[in-house]
Amino acid sequence: MHAFAVRQNRFGQPRSAWQREVLPTPPIRDDEVLIYVMATGINYNNVWAALGFPVDVIAERQKALGEKEDFHAGGSDCAGIVWAVGKSVTNVRPGDEVVVHSGWWDPNDPWVLSGKDPMLAESTRIWGYQTNYGSYCQFARAQAHQCIAKPARLTWEEAACYLLCASTAYRMLMGWHPNIVEKGDVVLVWGAAGGLGSMALQIAREAGGRPVAVVSDESKRQFCLDHGAVGVINRNDFNHWGKMPDTNDAAAYGNWAKGARAFGKAIWDAVGEKVSPRIVFEHPGEATLPTSGFVCATGGMIVICAGTTGYNITMDLRYHWMRQKRLQGSHLSNDEQALEVTKLVAAGRIDPCLSRTFPFDELGEAHQLMHDNKHPSGNMAVLVNALKPGEGRKA
Repeated sequence: MHAFAVRQNRFGQPRSAWQREVLPTPPIRDDEVLIYVMATGINYNNVWAALGFPVDVIAERQKALGEKEDFHAGGSDCAGIVWAVGKSVTNVRPGDEVVVHSGWWDPNDPWVLSGKDPMLAESTRIWGYQTNYGSYCQFARAQAHQCIAKPARLTWEEAACYLLCASTAYRMLMGWHPNIVEKGDVVLVWGAAGGLGSMALQIAREAGGRPVAVVSDESKRQFCLDHGAVGVINRNDFNHWGKMPDTNDAAAYGNWAKGARAFGKAIWDAVGEKVSPRIVFEHPGEATLPTSGFVCATGGMIVICAGTTGYNITMDLRYHWMRQKRLQGSHLSNDEQALEVTKLVAAGRIDPCLSRTFPFDELGEAHQLMHDNKHPSGNMAVLVNALKPGEGRKA
């Protein structure tokens, strides 16, 4: 089969790290399926795979899973047709049109067997990033539980682009009781015009929340308003980003606090009343978390799934414990959460936000745009076995 892969001697810029190769079609285990991939989405995790940083995914997979392949054939978002199934698979059959969510785990993990949330199992991996033979292949190998019926109203590329971001955002906003979005809640969404943010805006809106979008460019304002934001804040209007100064440095801390308070007021202005966010949807990390912790409402939650600006965080803990706030890590989603957000997409209540579709041979270039932060708002897709954009729509 044809596939795009990364090898260790090509780690570096995505446009050269990702190259088209002919690889063996993988065998499947009893609980797995082989998917004839029609289209795939593009996610930042496989920008990291191309760079070989912060993790060499090939070496890590060999170590963690005992697999021997010296390449990484990635891809964590997939729409396609079930081609073959393992002998214990009952939920799908050959010919089914499916989307594939990216939560992978060892079915024999004691935590999974106990019936607890498999996303908290030690064996959990990101499919197509921490596992091989993802959706950048003509034939992808996945666990059967990852498969969900493809929304019939979507084209292949629309169906391929949304699920990793949407399911991650759904778990962040709806998976951490009692801090879930409820009617009237203000939800602050960082990076609101991106893949994750565009999904978060819509999920919060559909749950009755009032999402406030944070962007870095005025050109993204209308996109956010069109996808559920009640107001938009341009973070370039503020200059207090980065690590929080030492609280013992009165002048420096005072300047930072002045900036954080001004940002908090911008949230109030966006909402139209003095109400702070009950949930802060975080993923930049190092540069923004001090402010997120400061502006979050009493008893609220800062929920974070990444650290795109860095991993070393600083906070004024006085506001954290005195205001009884929650800092919650979140990662991917389980089967139920992926299904619930797909129902919203299938019903037309959430737009996949497909912004651009690439031919298969431009897969590396799509990653390069994401690496350089030059990609369009929303989500990107790449055609794999689908021959042209727009194929696959039934309704």
